[in-house]
Amino acid sequence: MLAALNSNVSHIAAYIDPGTGSMLFTLLVGLLSASYFFVRKLVIRARFAVSGGTAAKGDGTRMPYVIFSDDKRYWNVFKPICDEFERRGIDVCYWTASPDDPALDASYDHVTCEFIGEGNKAFARLNMMSADICLATTPGLQVFQWKRSKEVAHYAHILHAASTAAWYRMFGLDFFDSVLLSNEYQVGEIRELEEKRGLAPKDLPIVGCTYMDSMAERLASAPPLEADGSTTVLLAPSWGPIGLLGTYGERIIKALVDTGYRVVVRPHPQSMKSEREMIDNLMSKYPDGDAVEWNFDNDNFDCLRRADVLISDMSGVIHDFALVFNKPVIYSLGGMDTGVYDAAWLDEPFWESPLFTNTGIPVDESQFDHMKEVIDNVLTDANVAARRALAREQCWFYQGECATRTVDYLVGKREELAKG
Repeated sequence: MLAALNSNVSHIAAYIDPGTGSMLFTLLVGLLSASYFFVRKLVIRARFAVSGGTAAKGDGTRMPYVIFSDDKRYWNVFKPICDEFERRGIDVCYWTASPDDPALDASYDHVTCEFIGEGNKAFARLNMMSADICLATTPGLQVFQWKRSKEVAHYAHILHAASTAAWYRMFGLDFFDSVLLSNEYQVGEIRELEEKRGLAPKDLPIVGCTYMDSMAERLASAPPLEADGSTTVLLAPSWGPIGLLGTYGERIIKALVDTGYRVVVRPHPQSMKSEREMIDNLMSKYPDGDAVEWNFDNDNFDCLRRADVLISDMSGVIHDFALVFNKPVIYSLGGMDTGVYDAAWLDEPFWESPLFTNTGIPVDESQFDHMKEVIDNVLTDANVAARRALAREQCWFYQGECATRTVDYLVGKREELAKG
């Protein structure tokens, strides 16, 4: 009887759906968090009583600043900020969910880098965090597994693109106390979402873009490339059904190969996790070789520097390429569907904003048979180059100052919180 019962329990557990699993995880972490903070409060009160009331400031475990990164690819966003904290001699904890995050090999005196586990293990640690300020580029706070800890005074999000602030899954930024932005246009997007959802206004400091600052500095010091007279076309799409590979598959690759130009295909890192079967299928049809080069480097700097023109969609890489490298962009809206994104709430589609219309030129499938002509035109059009210069002013504020302005804001916010 007992064996049969155990068998039935195991059978039922095997069929728990992902949504239910997420809910159960949230309930479990909620119980653990409540127990943790209850016990912690008892310990603090006991210390206070033993010390005769001299321990009123707590147990000293509260961290002043925590930076959380859910993936190693965001080290280019956070490294300039960590460097600035280090330069000022301010202690900060950097928590990462990537065991091979480059931060773990960095040498700092005031920045402590720690791997806190992957997936739910990382979220469990975050949900019991005790800190004054938490800075992240991860959306979805208080929406899925990541819950606000009552022992964190302020949650700040920093964008990792100079494009729209509305290209997150719905409600991705709603429960942060502040969002650090790259430009003025993003302020209007977030304010519109707040108004339509009845949310209290967040702090929206415009600080610039850290990784673009670093990339521009790196480009300025890089030796010139040897010119061989060839043209290199980089296909670097986003992932999912909105991405070029998900929308057009081999049709877009064939159109580029038919130009006779050197073609480099760089799938989005998330494609290797969520769309591996599709990528493997495309690579089998267009193997790495003379016609097509597949690029999976963690660092996209060399890939962007080698390319003469970029083909993409709504990926933030179009701003890197156009604004930092000052090269032409061709983008496609073929798979555009805002259904699950914050952009669905906006009155004006963000791809009609100056953030995109001045960054590159659009293309659709009807032009695939003439891609060589499209590419040749965009490479030589002086008007396209002039619009890129305008886009740089509109999208990328405070060039070279983002790390300084970010730390200024975080330090000022902590001082403000301390005053009550």
